[in-house]
Amino acid sequence: MNHGNPLMNRRRFLGDAGTGLGAIALTSILSRQGLLGAGVAGKEPLRPMIDAGRPYAARTPHFAPKAKNVLVIFCSGACSQLDTFDYKPELIRRHGQPMPGSDKLITFQGEQGALTKSPWEFRPRGQSGKMISDLVPHLGALADDLCFIHSMQGKTNTHGPGENFMSTGNTLDGFPCLGAWVTYALGSEDQSLPAYVAIPDPRGKPQNSVNNWAPGFLPAAFQGTDFNATKPIRNLARPGGVTSDGDDATRGFLQRLNERHAERFPGDSALAARIASYELAARMQMTIPEISDLSSEPEHILRMYGADESGTKLKDTRAAYARNCILARRLVERGVRFVQLFNGAYQTGGEGVSNWDGHKDLFNQYNLHGPVLDKPTAGLLLDLKQRGLLDDTLVVWCTEFGRMPTFQKGSQGRDHNPNGFTCWMAGAGVKKGFSHGATDEFGYRSVENVATVYDLHATILHLLGLDHERLTYYHNGLERRLTDVHGNVVEAVLG
Repeated sequence: MNHGNPLMNRRRFLGDAGTGLGAIALTSILSRQGLLGAGVAGKEPLRPMIDAGRPYAARTPHFAPKAKNVLVIFCSGACSQLDTFDYKPELIRRHGQPMPGSDKLITFQGEQGALTKSPWEFRPRGQSGKMISDLVPHLGALADDLCFIHSMQGKTNTHGPGENFMSTGNTLDGFPCLGAWVTYALGSEDQSLPAYVAIPDPRGKPQNSVNNWAPGFLPAAFQGTDFNATKPIRNLARPGGVTSDGDDATRGFLQRLNERHAERFPGDSALAARIASYELAARMQMTIPEISDLSSEPEHILRMYGADESGTKLKDTRAAYARNCILARRLVERGVRFVQLFNGAYQTGGEGVSNWDGHKDLFNQYNLHGPVLDKPTAGLLLDLKQRGLLDDTLVVWCTEFGRMPTFQKGSQGRDHNPNGFTCWMAGAGVKKGFSHGATDEFGYRSVENVATVYDLHATILHLLGLDHERLTYYHNGLERRLTDVHGNVVEAVLG
């Protein structure tokens, strides 16, 4: 029976099914011959050859890199660009007035009030004269070392998907993060430590927790190992009832069993990967306690980071975050390929208390978050610089999206804004004292040299010597990549 719809006609259905099968066969043939990739992208995929028994072995990049390591500083909760790095004189002049075109503007939490200038003054910093807020004066003093992108745009105004997007290039769960892609492509120079370490804030993990350092559909070996200066790696210490000699003997016995099994089943990649993970865990029993022990740091270094402070909530929190910053430097110093350092945790204690989600009382909340971030992060940059580590290390500061130039109606805080926000970079391969892109006169929407998260990811991979269009992983019939089908290297920021 037809029912007036040609799709319900049996002859039409059989005809379409026949031609469809032919198209599937043609696609399969073209794929085997490598013609699909060449026809669509013009570039063949470059998937790294990975030895299952040595998944973290250093691998050659696609071309000469500017950076060998990456350190990402992620401010959870959406740090306001308008109260830190994005100076808007017109916002100051029109403070208290309605934002043009915002009569019926409803954002994440509701209706918007008037344009509201930052509670903190902006001042020219360094020889570049970059205008930076008094909320972050220590970072402001390093303006001549920073490379700003003021025209970032996201795809969501919700924290969880926003964290996902910044970390993985996708708003959904289940996709590999940037650090997993980097270690999949390049491995690590140091085989006694994880290739990828995530350092959660001392107040807790970010909202999307392990999704920020998860491997997604990449092999599990490329997941980040999470620990910080307050909470070391779990189950690392030898149980009290096991002696050192007994532990060594057990390890030796297991090694012999594994070797025999490998001889019986050559090419068993799952076994080789598991042996490699156990061997790394054994090496970490010796290296992690040493690298996590900050007692060897001199007093002037602790003071530079603010790790020697105590006595108030602000000082205690800043000192704990400062110790995480020192740990990050020590990991980079040892050659860990990718380090992800979080500032701010999921809402432990209420909205905006533990992270940058300043909806209701931005002034009082940011008067805690700003000083916690500022001095330790500046100390980290200064320490990397004085040790020559910035020559090979790319530092990236980011957040999941920005905030509105208005205060929310009936509130003293700013709502979510993915239309325009700021990220900055420093170190290997990027310009110093440079600003790229711009938001509009109020800081609401990116209007000049608009950059997406895909562009940021493409630029980071480029600085590591990786072509973001060719670094792929075959999954569910697709050549997956970090930047999906998007992204362009932001050439203007390259030094």
